[in-house]
Amino acid sequence: MKPEWKEWAHEAKTEFPGANSALLPLLHRIQQSEGWLSPETLADVADLLGLSVQYVESVATFYSLYFKQPVGKKVVHVCVGLSCMLAGSDELMHNLEQRLKISQGQTTPDGAYTLLEAECLAACDLAPVAQVNLRFRGPIQDAGELLTEEVSS
Repeated sequence: MKPEWKEWAHEAKTEFPGANSALLPLLHRIQQSEGWLSPETLADVADLLGLSVQYVESVATFYSLYFKQPVGKKVVHVCVGLSCMLAGSDELMHNLEQRLKISQGQTTPDGAYTLLEAECLAACDLAPVAQVNLRFRGPIQDAGELLTEEVSS
C-alpha cells in the first residue's frame, strides 16, 4: 500500500462520511494515479475503508470505467448502442481492430491503445460516437480520426 493512499482515504472519508460513500472517489483517485486497480489494490482499499474485499471488488467490477487490468495510454470506447450500431459503429470497431491489430478488449503491445465497447455513450445525435480517454468524438467518419488526434491522458 502506498503511503499517500492513507491520506487519500482520510480525505475521501472526510468529504464523504461513511465507507460506502468514500469508496468510489478513493477508487477513482487511486486509478488516476496507478492507471488501473489490481486485486492487491482493491484489498488495500477494503482495508483502508473497513469494507470487505468482496464488496470492493463487486463495486469495481460493476462500474465499467474502473480497470482491473492495465490499459493503454489512450482508452478508446466505441458505442455499440442501437443508434450507433445503425450508424455504423460495428464497422468502426472492425476498422479500429484492423488498424490497431488487436481485438475489442485488448491493448496494443506498445501500450498505446486499449479498445473497448461501451453499451451506450448517450450521444445518439453524434452517432457513431466514441470516447478517447473519456472525451467524446463523433460522428466518426473514419477510424483514423480516433488514432491520429492528440489526446491528453
